[in-house]
Amino acid sequence: MAEVIRYDEESIRSLDWKEHIRTRPGMYIGKLGDGTSMDDGIYVLMKEVIDNSIDEFVMGNGKTIDIKIEENKVSIRDFGRGIPLGKVIDCVSRINTGGKYDSNAFKKSVGLNGVGTKAVNALSGFFKVQSFRDGKSKVAEFEKGVLIKDHKLNDTLEADGTLITFIADDTIFKNFRYISEFVVNQIWNYTFLNSGLIINFNGEKYLSKNGLLDLLKRKTNEEDMRYPIIHLRGEDIELAFTHENQYGEEYYSFVNGQHTTMGGTHLNFFKEAFAKTLREFYKKEFDLADIRSSIVAAVSVRIQEPVFESQTKTKLGSVSTFPDGPSLKQFIIDFVKKELDDYLHKHPETADALLKRIMQSERERKEIAGVRKLANERAKKANLHNKKLRDCRLHYNEDTTDKRYNSTLFITEGDSASGSITKSRNVETQAVFSLRGKPLNCYGLTKKVVYENEEFNLLQHALNIEDGIDDLRYNQVVIATDADVDGMHIRLLIMTFFLQFFPDLVKNGHLYILETPLFRVRNKQKTIYCYNETEKQKAIAELGNKAEITRFKGLGEISPEEFGLFIGDDIRLKPVLLNQETTIQKLLEFYMGKNTLDRQNFIIQNLRVEKDLVAAKEETELV
Repeated sequence: MAEVIRYDEESIRSLDWKEHIRTRPGMYIGKLGDGTSMDDGIYVLMKEVIDNSIDEFVMGNGKTIDIKIEENKVSIRDFGRGIPLGKVIDCVSRINTGGKYDSNAFKKSVGLNGVGTKAVNALSGFFKVQSFRDGKSKVAEFEKGVLIKDHKLNDTLEADGTLITFIADDTIFKNFRYISEFVVNQIWNYTFLNSGLIINFNGEKYLSKNGLLDLLKRKTNEEDMRYPIIHLRGEDIELAFTHENQYGEEYYSFVNGQHTTMGGTHLNFFKEAFAKTLREFYKKEFDLADIRSSIVAAVSVRIQEPVFESQTKTKLGSVSTFPDGPSLKQFIIDFVKKELDDYLHKHPETADALLKRIMQSERERKEIAGVRKLANERAKKANLHNKKLRDCRLHYNEDTTDKRYNSTLFITEGDSASGSITKSRNVETQAVFSLRGKPLNCYGLTKKVVYENEEFNLLQHALNIEDGIDDLRYNQVVIATDADVDGMHIRLLIMTFFLQFFPDLVKNGHLYILETPLFRVRNKQKTIYCYNETEKQKAIAELGNKAEITRFKGLGEISPEEFGLFIGDDIRLKPVLLNQETTIQKLLEFYMGKNTLDRQNFIIQNLRVEKDLVAAKEETELV
């Protein structure tokens, strides 16, 4: 008999602001994560604080922001006007409280809801706010949103501004850590969008003089460009773009200084305006895919009272530039048509290079049209009885508009490895794709091979990236291979596939390597899993010389019960990060070109399992 659930007045309760944020953090900061993904919650916490400092800079108050991260403690100091001293506590702990409801004071701000800093406060194990204003200082300290110390007003010689220090709550953000590359990328974006702003981060100075032109120079390499970066600036709009030799489309979009990682109306209108202008300029109805193929572009607009699709502000929903003003679509189309058309007429050599890039994309598309159609038909048939993909049940999270936030795809090789992960995974959010044997080395090949190769074709359909990563089904794409020579080779082959044909997936931080333990050290009372030799020695010291040590040579040797420990809350993922100074072409040539001595030495030095196993004669030994 079904249980009868009581529903009356006593069933109704109200959460205060702290409880609601801590109970439903996804509504405020998206996914939680542990810091291994650039969109994990700890970076959103930083962004919410920095956004307030940026708004002060935009209003002409303070040109410098100091940021420090020490052992997960984050400090952010700006030199703006400082929070009004009598409202310091309210501004960080009273929901829907802030100065940005007055649109005259913050005309083009991103933090319009009075929520951001309160979310940081509620989700921090320690939070301290200090305002410096007119020779006075006010300090308040909190724990998990609860005020624990209200300091008296004091005199100060410090310059006006605000200092916020916080440590994310480790009961919410499990085993988290800050990856400096992600923080630096976030800081660069702030400087690119705010010329003249200086950000000091852990002793390093960041600033930009040329806005989005500098951004694209950082994201591209001159050797790969088909023509020099086109940089167009106007009131409340800035664009920069070029075409490269790689596959895919790569966009960086911003609204009022906010990085809209999911794009939105402004990006869609730019794509439409860009294609419309080029069709009219060249007097030919090029296919949209040919115009946009291989583009790298940055788009920034500033509008009043932007409407985002979630509190994390990753996607713009606005269609107007100003209340009761021109449509955002017409604003962008008019700007692109005039400025880009003028630019191409003044720079005929650039216009010729751009035309050649479009026509090359057109030829390549037509060459693979037939094989693509057949491959798609095969993929549809294969999916009816496809054993390669064990999908997850959900591709969304109720607390966020981004359906991919909490979904993961593990790419494995062989039945034993895929079997262990499949049995131990979270079926709601984790999917498994099993490769058959070593994938093809696709270095230097054209995209035609993706459709001719069954493994690659089914993989791109599983990810839903055939026409780009806008509809990527999984936020995290995880390569899970054995930690031996063959496993590393397979890992490199999979990475080559993505870098060669879908580089934007890597550049946007979706590709990871799964780290699994190399050793199990246990006695009758306790079991410790170790990921390197150092951890193994510590475990031996802790458990004593009677401990049993097992070396795992392959993923298939780890039981499903144990595997569940390694892909759950304590999962260790290593993000695949691209060095800004290294081109993808050079990277692929090094790893997958001729078998050079440099590459052999690199593999030997970086294949940790081989160093750990070289002296091993048995899988299990007693110490």
